Amino acid sequence: VQLQASGGGLVQAGDSLRLSCAASGRAIDTYIMGWFRQAPGKGREFVASLKWSGSSTDYADSVKGRFIIAGDNTKNMVFLQMNSLQPEDTAVYYCRAYRSDRIYWGRGTLVTVSS
Repeated sequence: VQLQASGGGLVQAGDSLRLSCAASGRAIDTYIMGWFRQAPGKGREFVASLKWSGSSTDYADSVKGRFIIAGDNTKNMVFLQMNSLQPEDTAVYYCRAYRSDRIYWGRGTLVTVSS
């Protein structure tokens, strides 16, 4: 599976962005899809995940109520709608496809939130 994240950019605090993750090479509906981020000088952290079965989602406490993860398995894509962005959301955002026997990471997309 090849993953490509896009949609990042420079925004102001309070703005919204929608990130997209396009998958190719294999259908992603057997994977748990996730978004992670890495802020400057920090480790990579979990942001949100989506299980196709039952459309179950999970979020980091820091983004609950502001971010929404969704997917379209007909297009092999996953999205992250980010609302009420804050400077602390500044990071490179990565898309991940996970199952017990495989993990795939995509190249990240940079989100910068100015105050």
